[in-house]
Amino acid sequence: DFQRQQAGFPRVREAIATDGGGLAERYRAAGAAWPPRLFLRAFKLEGELEIWAAPQHGERYVRVRAVPICAASGVLGPKRRQGDFQVPEGFYRIDRYNPQSQFHLSLGIDYPNAVDRARAKAGHPLGGDIFIHGDCVTIGCLPLGNRPMEGVYLAAVAARDGGQRQIPVHIFPCRFDTQTCQDALAKAGAMRPADAITWPMLMPAYAFFERQGVPPRTRARSNGTYSIAPGRIAPVRRILDVHLP
Repeated sequence: DFQRQQAGFPRVREAIATDGGGLAERYRAAGAAWPPRLFLRAFKLEGELEIWAAPQHGERYVRVRAVPICAASGVLGPKRRQGDFQVPEGFYRIDRYNPQSQFHLSLGIDYPNAVDRARAKAGHPLGGDIFIHGDCVTIGCLPLGNRPMEGVYLAAVAARDGGQRQIPVHIFPCRFDTQTCQDALAKAGAMRPADAITWPMLMPAYAFFERQGVPPRTRARSNGTYSIAPGRIAPVRRILDVHLP
């Protein structure tokens, strides 16, 4: 099985020996099922990665942990091209598990998606290799430090081993329903209007999870927009009162 295969790598084996025994207990103590069904949300301005998991009972996901993102690069706004030091913004999935990463352990996200490709400028390669990883250095990834990354990695391995083939990762510029975020987006949007165009596309998924507690189904479309299910959500400017240029 996948978990056994991963445990064949020294760093994963060491992480299991150090912390693996208590991981399931911590998830259950938070009210989450184990093996987990995960949902990750990253907030660039706040420097935080939230670990959410399906509950033991009911429907609303429970927040198991919020892990500080220990280093950052770039500014608010999406990743536009290779080498711009930007962390992407949008809706992604874990598509790689690297137990031999240059940065301890790492989980790759499927950047660029169809929205990123549709909005790319001609002649500007988008790059790739965006990871959630250990250590504390970055040129466009989400570093957590080694010990916190071990817990995230082991939970992701357990989730996949338990049948979750796709772990969603939503990366936001900030928490849209805070005044600090509104002020930061207004300032960034005034300087970079092209970035401001993308933020309203992300708000419905943020608002849906905040209200319903269940990750929405998202799909990146080749026309440069996201579809979000179930159904159409009320206009986000009214929900969040976010004023953008």
